[in-house]
Amino acid sequence: MQRTSFAEMECPIARAVDEIGEGWCLLVLREAFKGARCFAEFEERLGIPPSTLTRRLAGLCECGILQRRSYQSRPPRDEYELTEKGAELLPVLLLLGEWGNRWLAPGGALIVPVEPKTGARIEPVLVDRATSKPIRAGAVGLGAGPGASKQLRTSLRAPVRLASAPEAMSSTSSGSDPGT
Repeated sequence: MQRTSFAEMECPIARAVDEIGEGWCLLVLREAFKGARCFAEFEERLGIPPSTLTRRLAGLCECGILQRRSYQSRPPRDEYELTEKGAELLPVLLLLGEWGNRWLAPGGALIVPVEPKTGARIEPVLVDRATSKPIRAGAVGLGAGPGASKQLRTSLRAPVRLASAPEAMSSTSSGSDPGT
């Protein structure tokens, strides 16, 4: 069954999901960040069927997230490394992991990001670059960007606020106002 492509949708989330939204792709990226380079390393670490791995690696290379490089000619062997585009996905994966630890690990965090030299826990958050305020539901809206079509600019003439802040968030946000 052919899946629907989101590549032409006028939404950056849809376009990102089109490239990396399949579960195996995210796990391949996780392993690439952990140092996997060769097909056999990905296959062993993930327990992924070879045909699926071949497709995922090819797709990630095709969209410029990984690059494939030959490191041996006889027999032919390739390695895969993150591109700049791929490396910029690290915060996304770390935030996804933080969300998973909070909501899907009832016994406590499973794997946590740490500072490599000290082992001190790192707690990734998404913040606004200009104000350093955390980005939370109810505290951000969407507006049309410079690449938006006329139709999208019209529909986003006034910013669309994204979700009101749930009560649970305001009671667990260590006293900070989720609307700020």
